[in-house]
Amino acid sequence: MDVQQIKQLVANFIEDIWNQRQYEKLELYLHPDYVDHSLPTTLSPNGLGLIKWIQATSQSFLHTTHIEDQVTEAGKTILKIKMRMTHVGIWRGIDATGAQVTTTGYRFYRVADGKIIEHWAAIDGTILENQLKQQINQGCKLPE
Repeated sequence: MDVQQIKQLVANFIEDIWNQRQYEKLELYLHPDYVDHSLPTTLSPNGLGLIKWIQATSQSFLHTTHIEDQVTEAGKTILKIKMRMTHVGIWRGIDATGAQVTTTGYRFYRVADGKIIEHWAAIDGTILENQLKQQINQGCKLPE
């Protein structure tokens, strides 16, 4: 694959799998030997583990991933992403607030044989947690 094809593959993967949750398309994107190095250790590091992670995330947040920047070369690409999220379920012990929050992060993909074979991510969950706690603490304060 050339650089433009890799960029498009990964952008389509983010849209179809993460944003639209069209899991039936997963085999279009993931290599049979796919390994996700970013999933919690309780999940298998393959496509099934990825689906379970997206489903778990979706129980806590309505979420959309936007690609802000992408650098690609032969066989690999790194994305700077922004996730826009609405807090709809318990996350890190915080009950649903309905708050709209954002976080940024990076996703790195390696591509082989026209499909994604490896993934690493660094997404800042602390920013989300702080935004949610700030929402909780913005309630009405009564004089003591």
